[in-house]
Amino acid sequence: MNYPWKVRFDPKKVFEARKFVPILVQSAAQKRYSSDMTQNLDKQPTVFIVDDDPAIRFAMQALMDSVNIEHEIFASGDEFLEGVNDHRAGCLVLDIRMPGLGGLELQEELVKRGSTLPIIFITGHGDVPMAVDAMQKGAVDFIQKPFRDQDLLDRIREALKTDQERRAEQKKHAEVAERLSRLTNREREVFDLVVTGKPNKVIAYELGVSQRTVEIHRARVMEKMQARSLADLVKMHMTA
Repeated sequence: MNYPWKVRFDPKKVFEARKFVPILVQSAAQKRYSSDMTQNLDKQPTVFIVDDDPAIRFAMQALMDSVNIEHEIFASGDEFLEGVNDHRAGCLVLDIRMPGLGGLELQEELVKRGSTLPIIFITGHGDVPMAVDAMQKGAVDFIQKPFRDQDLLDRIREALKTDQERRAEQKKHAEVAERLSRLTNREREVFDLVVTGKPNKVIAYELGVSQRTVEIHRARVMEKMQARSLADLVKMHMTA
């Protein structure tokens, strides 16, 4: 993702916005919910932002809009869990300290649900040990307040790249699993032995069948697994 210009965080503007931002942020979020629920957003990555401070949410919304990044903003962890499908593409920018369901608790809940959404934690100066703990549990990065907007955008770019790579790997695993399900029990036995590098004669002896039978099963395995070579079969076996 390429950003057209660099931006800078302005604390004064955030402070001045505190009086009127709750209504703006709420209406923008509601608008996104109604439109997003009717679309397949797996094709368009979304930056999910969770922060209990309305001024921070307003600043984040302005920042995302300024660089045309698809985003959704939530005031709490519970609101995020209610409004987001765990399997949507994107990343999560998460305040580590919030009333109710805190950032670390939300991370733990997402892990329980099997979510692989990359998380960037926003922390205060005294929260660094908590952020380190969060990264040990799978968060991809953290950034301390106050921060430059460009620093956050750079982290978001890397998180979205990480999410894309994870999803590509998950897709590969799913495809291999689907192909493996097509194999008969005997073909799976041949497959497991072929990838060890054993010749057909040895495989035939171990399975108690003829070499010709092994050759037939091996050809069927290659076809069903859509493999062009033994190397392809070995890679698939490592992926499975």
